[in-house]
Amino acid sequence: MKKLIEKYFLPSEYVNRFSDITVEMLKNKNKKAVMIDLDNTMVAFDDPNANDEVLDWIKNLEENGIEVLILSNGNRNRVEKFAVPHDLKFIHSARKPLMKNFHLGLRMLNVTKKEVVMVGDQLMTDVLGANRVRVDSILVLPIKDKDGYATFLNRRMERIVMKWMDNKDLINWRGNSDNV
Repeated sequence: MKKLIEKYFLPSEYVNRFSDITVEMLKNKNKKAVMIDLDNTMVAFDDPNANDEVLDWIKNLEENGIEVLILSNGNRNRVEKFAVPHDLKFIHSARKPLMKNFHLGLRMLNVTKKEVVMVGDQLMTDVLGANRVRVDSILVLPIKDKDGYATFLNRRMERIVMKWMDNKDLINWRGNSDNV
Protein backbone atom coordinates (compact mmCIF):
# COMPACT_ATOMS: atom_id res chain seq x y z
CA MET A 1 0.00 0.00 0.00
CA LYS A 2 2.83 2.41 0.88
CA LYS A 3 4.41 1.99 -2.57
CA LEU A 4 1.10 2.73 -4.33
CA ILE A 5 0.41 5.83 -2.27
CA GLU A 6 3.95 7.10 -2.80
CA LYS A 7 3.76 6.42 -6.54
CA TYR A 8 0.41 8.10 -7.11
CA PHE A 9 -0.26 10.60 -4.32
CA LEU A 10 3.04 11.80 -2.91
CA PRO A 11 4.00 15.19 -4.37
CA SER A 12 7.59 15.88 -5.33
CA GLU A 13 7.53 18.89 -2.99
CA TYR A 14 5.12 21.00 -1.00
CA VAL A 15 4.90 24.67 -0.04
CA ASN A 16 2.33 26.83 1.70
CA ARG A 17 1.48 29.07 -1.26
CA PHE A 18 2.15 29.19 -5.00
CA SER A 19 4.11 32.41 -4.44
CA ASP A 20 6.63 30.46 -2.32
CA ILE A 21 7.79 28.87 -5.58
CA THR A 22 10.66 31.02 -6.81
CA VAL A 23 12.52 31.37 -10.08
CA GLU A 24 15.68 30.18 -8.33
CA MET A 25 13.96 27.08 -7.00
CA LEU A 26 12.65 26.19 -10.46
CA LYS A 27 15.93 26.93 -12.25
CA ASN A 28 17.86 24.84 -9.70
CA LYS A 29 15.64 21.94 -10.75
CA ASN A 30 16.09 22.73 -14.46
CA LYS A 31 12.41 23.61 -14.91
CA LYS A 32 11.47 25.65 -17.97
CA ALA A 33 7.72 25.67 -17.40
CA VAL A 34 4.97 25.49 -14.80
CA MET A 35 1.52 24.01 -15.25
CA ILE A 36 -0.62 25.42 -12.47
CA ASP A 37 -4.13 24.80 -11.22
CA LEU A 38 -6.41 27.81 -10.86
CA ASP A 39 -9.07 27.32 -8.18
CA ASN A 40 -7.78 27.37 -4.61
CA THR A 41 -4.22 27.28 -5.91
CA MET A 42 -3.77 30.79 -7.32
CA VAL A 43 -7.08 32.33 -6.24
CA ALA A 44 -10.09 31.22 -4.22
CA PHE A 45 -12.45 28.97 -6.16
CA ASP A 46 -15.10 31.71 -6.12
CA ASP A 47 -12.78 34.58 -7.11
CA PRO A 48 -13.09 35.30 -10.83
CA ASN A 49 -10.13 37.66 -11.14
CA ALA A 50 -6.36 37.49 -11.15
CA ASN A 51 -4.90 39.65 -8.41
CA ASP A 52 -1.59 41.53 -8.33
CA GLU A 53 0.18 38.75 -6.43
CA VAL A 54 -0.75 36.20 -9.11
CA LEU A 55 0.12 38.51 -11.99
CA ASP A 56 3.43 39.59 -10.45
CA TRP A 57 4.43 35.97 -9.80
CA ILE A 58 3.62 34.91 -13.37
CA LYS A 59 5.38 37.96 -14.81
CA ASN A 60 8.49 37.23 -12.75
CA LEU A 61 8.58 33.62 -13.96
CA GLU A 62 8.07 34.58 -17.60
CA GLU A 63 10.66 37.38 -17.45
CA ASN A 64 13.10 34.74 -16.26
CA GLY A 65 12.35 32.31 -19.08
CA ILE A 66 9.84 30.07 -17.29
CA GLU A 67 6.55 29.62 -19.14
CA VAL A 68 3.25 29.30 -17.31
CA LEU A 69 0.11 27.42 -18.35
CA ILE A 70 -3.10 27.20 -16.33
CA LEU A 71 -4.32 23.59 -16.24
CA SER A 72 -7.76 23.69 -14.67
CA ASN A 73 -10.76 21.45 -14.26
CA GLY A 74 -12.82 24.65 -14.25
CA ASN A 75 -15.23 25.27 -17.10
CA ARG A 76 -14.36 27.32 -20.16
CA ASN A 77 -16.16 30.46 -19.02
CA ARG A 78 -14.46 30.44 -15.61
CA VAL A 79 -10.94 29.88 -16.90
CA GLU A 80 -11.22 32.17 -19.95
CA LYS A 81 -12.46 35.09 -17.83
CA PHE A 82 -9.41 34.66 -15.62
CA ALA A 83 -6.75 34.00 -18.28
CA VAL A 84 -7.67 35.88 -21.46
CA PRO A 85 -7.43 39.46 -20.08
CA HIS A 86 -3.85 38.70 -19.06
CA ASP A 87 -2.87 36.73 -22.18
CA LEU A 88 -2.23 33.57 -20.15
CA LYS A 89 -2.04 30.14 -21.76
CA PHE A 90 -4.68 27.78 -20.42
CA ILE A 91 -6.48 24.48 -20.70
CA HIS A 92 -10.00 24.42 -19.23
CA SER A 93 -12.14 21.39 -18.37
CA ALA A 94 -8.91 19.40 -18.07
CA ARG A 95 -10.52 16.43 -16.31
CA LYS A 96 -7.49 15.92 -14.07
CA PRO A 97 -6.25 13.37 -13.08
CA LEU A 98 -6.78 12.01 -16.60
CA MET A 99 -3.54 12.28 -18.55
CA LYS A 100 -4.71 13.69 -21.89
CA ASN A 101 -4.52 17.38 -20.99
CA PHE A 102 -1.25 17.02 -19.12
CA HIS A 103 0.19 15.78 -22.42
CA LEU A 104 -1.51 18.65 -24.28
CA GLY A 105 0.04 21.08 -21.79
CA LEU A 106 3.49 19.63 -22.47
CA ARG A 107 2.96 20.16 -26.21
CA MET A 108 1.63 23.70 -25.73
CA LEU A 109 4.65 24.58 -23.60
CA ASN A 110 7.02 22.67 -25.90
CA VAL A 111 8.86 21.07 -22.98
CA THR A 112 9.75 17.58 -21.82
CA LYS A 113 8.32 15.97 -18.71
CA LYS A 114 11.54 16.70 -16.81
CA GLU A 115 11.36 20.41 -17.70
CA VAL A 116 7.93 21.10 -16.20
CA VAL A 117 6.31 21.01 -12.78
CA MET A 118 2.60 20.81 -11.93
CA VAL A 119 1.46 23.06 -9.07
CA GLY A 120 -1.87 22.46 -7.38
CA ASP A 121 -3.80 22.17 -4.14
CA GLN A 122 -5.30 18.69 -4.57
CA LEU A 123 -3.81 15.24 -4.29
CA MET A 124 -6.70 13.60 -6.14
CA THR A 125 -6.42 15.75 -9.27
CA ASP A 126 -3.19 17.73 -9.53
CA VAL A 127 -0.68 15.41 -7.85
CA LEU A 128 -2.26 12.15 -9.04
CA GLY A 129 -2.43 13.42 -12.62
CA ALA A 130 1.15 14.68 -12.56
CA ASN A 131 2.42 11.43 -11.05
CA ARG A 132 0.57 9.36 -13.64
CA VAL A 133 2.27 11.35 -16.41
CA ARG A 134 5.60 11.27 -14.52
CA VAL A 135 5.82 15.02 -14.11
CA ASP A 136 7.11 16.56 -10.87
CA SER A 137 4.45 18.14 -8.68
CA ILE A 138 4.31 20.77 -5.98
CA LEU A 139 1.39 20.63 -3.57
CA VAL A 140 0.21 23.92 -2.06
CA LEU A 141 -2.22 24.57 0.76
CA PRO A 142 -5.68 25.51 -0.52
CA ILE A 143 -6.25 29.27 -0.46
CA LYS A 144 -9.71 28.83 1.02
CA ASP A 145 -11.00 26.10 3.31
CA LYS A 146 -14.29 26.06 1.45
CA ASP A 147 -14.49 24.35 -1.95
CA GLY A 148 -16.98 23.81 -4.70
CA TYR A 149 -19.24 20.76 -4.45
CA ALA A 150 -17.23 18.54 -6.81
CA THR A 151 -14.07 19.15 -4.78
CA PHE A 152 -15.79 18.35 -1.47
CA LEU A 153 -15.65 14.59 -2.14
CA ASN A 154 -12.03 14.74 -3.27
CA ARG A 155 -11.08 16.57 -0.08
CA ARG A 156 -12.62 13.85 2.09
CA MET A 157 -10.57 11.15 0.34
CA GLU A 158 -7.52 13.43 0.36
CA ARG A 159 -7.71 13.81 4.17
CA ILE A 160 -7.52 10.04 4.57
CA VAL A 161 -4.47 9.78 2.31
CA MET A 162 -2.78 12.81 3.90
CA LYS A 163 -3.31 11.42 7.39
CA TRP A 164 -1.84 8.09 6.31
CA MET A 165 1.18 9.82 4.73
CA ASP A 166 1.65 11.95 7.84
CA ASN A 167 1.54 8.85 10.08
CA LYS A 168 4.23 7.24 7.88
CA ASP A 169 6.34 10.44 7.99
CA LEU A 170 6.07 10.82 4.23
CA ILE A 171 4.74 14.36 4.44
CA ASN A 172 4.24 17.04 7.06
CA TRP A 173 3.13 19.85 4.83
CA ARG A 174 0.84 21.95 7.02
CA GLY A 175 3.55 22.79 9.49
CA ASN A 176 6.62 22.87 7.28
CA SER A 177 7.51 24.39 3.95
CA ASP A 178 11.25 24.41 4.62
CA ASN A 179 11.74 21.25 2.60
CA VAL A 180 11.68 23.14 -0.68
